[in-house]
Amino acid sequence: MLIVFLRAVVLYVLIIIAVRLMGKRQIGELQPSELVVTILMSNIATLPVEDISIPMIMGIVPIFTFVSLDVFMSQIAMKSRRLRRLFSGEPKVIIRDGKIDQRTMRDLRYTVDDLTESLRGCSVFELSDVQLAVVETTGKISVMKKQSLDTPTREDMNIKAENADPSVLVISDGEVSDAALESIGRDRAWLGKVTAAAGTVPGEVFIMTADKSGRYSIVRKETEK
Repeated sequence: MLIVFLRAVVLYVLIIIAVRLMGKRQIGELQPSELVVTILMSNIATLPVEDISIPMIMGIVPIFTFVSLDVFMSQIAMKSRRLRRLFSGEPKVIIRDGKIDQRTMRDLRYTVDDLTESLRGCSVFELSDVQLAVVETTGKISVMKKQSLDTPTREDMNIKAENADPSVLVISDGEVSDAALESIGRDRAWLGKVTAAAGTVPGEVFIMTADKSGRYSIVRKETEK
């Protein structure tokens, strides 16, 4: 039992490393080649765990072989548009100028239910509101509403506004992020003054966010009852 446990832990760590090497993506954002590698890795990893007679190396080598191939092919695909199209396909327009391209939908085997569901996911409930819709290589749909129905911006309404970066997470559960402080041009001395003014110390802060202008928000840790 201990051997099975140790094998499972080792393979768990290896797969996490392998996935990190492949890049940060959610399952729905995986390209076809990446999805294939992910499925193969999950199947291979179970073999040495289920059968302790199989050497661990029989699981480790194939996993990193697939990851190495994926990283290698990704590097080549970055330099070759033709290869990218071969491995990942290319985006397809299914609605143009408000008109559905039924031929493209048939080519993609995209049903009406698929289309309406994807549009609802983009907060569009009327087909007549769509100017352009594109099925990306991941299978997700990107939608552009007709300009007459789109939400007006501040620029459209001649309202002046400053462009500024959002607040960053400075403290998370009592742990200070020096990188976050540096990104907003602050240091720990400033942090100490701010938390002291709020009647607390960094170690007692649950969440603190701040921006470059010096505005901040502090949420203290709740005391356990």
